[in-house]
Amino acid sequence: MRVKTDETLLEQMQINELELENRKALYLFSEEDCAALVNFRPAIDQCIDALVARFYAQQTSIPEIALLIGDADTLKRLRSAQRRYILDLFSGHYDLEYVNNRLRIGLVHKRIGVEPKLYLAAVHSLKQLLREEIQARAANAVEREATFGALDKLMQIDVTFVFETYIRSLVSEIAVAKDRAEQFGRNMERKVQERTLELQKIARTDPMTGLLNVRHLGEIVTRDLRAAERRGEAISAVYIDVDDFKQINDSHGHQKGDEVLQFLGAAIRGITRVEDSCFRYGGDEFCAFLINCEADSAREVFVEALNAKIAESEVPFSISVGIAQAGPTEFPDAFRLIGIADRAMYEDKRKKKAPRAEAVPGS
Repeated sequence: MRVKTDETLLEQMQINELELENRKALYLFSEEDCAALVNFRPAIDQCIDALVARFYAQQTSIPEIALLIGDADTLKRLRSAQRRYILDLFSGHYDLEYVNNRLRIGLVHKRIGVEPKLYLAAVHSLKQLLREEIQARAANAVEREATFGALDKLMQIDVTFVFETYIRSLVSEIAVAKDRAEQFGRNMERKVQERTLELQKIARTDPMTGLLNVRHLGEIVTRDLRAAERRGEAISAVYIDVDDFKQINDSHGHQKGDEVLQFLGAAIRGITRVEDSCFRYGGDEFCAFLINCEADSAREVFVEALNAKIAESEVPFSISVGIAQAGPTEFPDAFRLIGIADRAMYEDKRKKKAPRAEAVPGS
């Protein structure tokens, strides 16, 4: 199937022999009209150059048209084209080739920016000049009236074809502009959506660690708990605290302390799954909620993997961890689950400190 740009103007306008005959019939353009124009052709041949000169003398006296014509070379080409058109009017050959030339005139006028009022004014001027020549050169009143009538019908048909092409070109431009506007709208909508998602991500993300921030913890974890309850699955909350974080800051400086937090955030992100939710809970405390994961698995898989990552840190540090499980039957709310995990974390921290306390003499 050919695209529109591969079609001729006649094909694009759906004009064929039958349509052309219908147009002639609409304007009552008959064989007698054709004969009347052909019979006057010798008279037109005698005055054609003077006629074209008079026509362009009138046209170039109009500032808007003179501005469109622009230069002598353009005027020369226009004179030649107008000469051919006038001779075609009296040729007797009003076939599809003739129509195609009229269609091209409409297209050219649209492309160079000739307004309809200027085109119609030019047609009116040309018709008046031709009527003057017919008035002066016709052999008798019968010939004069027949030629007047035939010329009027043919030029009306021509104007119709020109304007159909002109209008079609406008409609095409509107369609292209509409498509561009719609595409621009779609692009803007996509950019707005992307920017909205980006801003939502920024609003939900802790800039230091790249984990979710605590502001949306209740909403997200409640959603995860309800989903786990519907599926009858376990969900484990892992509460993580950096041991002696103040001492790290005091001994190594706050920049190193920040590096520890960033390292731990990256480590947590690296070992959790897409469906898990991980938060910086505040300061040096973190929470991870592991979907479809029981406490034993959280300790054996998640905590062990996290400790293995921490061992690679340039700044030595350790963590205390508390784990609380929800489901598959009992589901406390989000903050109660965190509280249980938090207490378990402090118990882990207490156990780590207990041996050191027992080793002190007299304790």
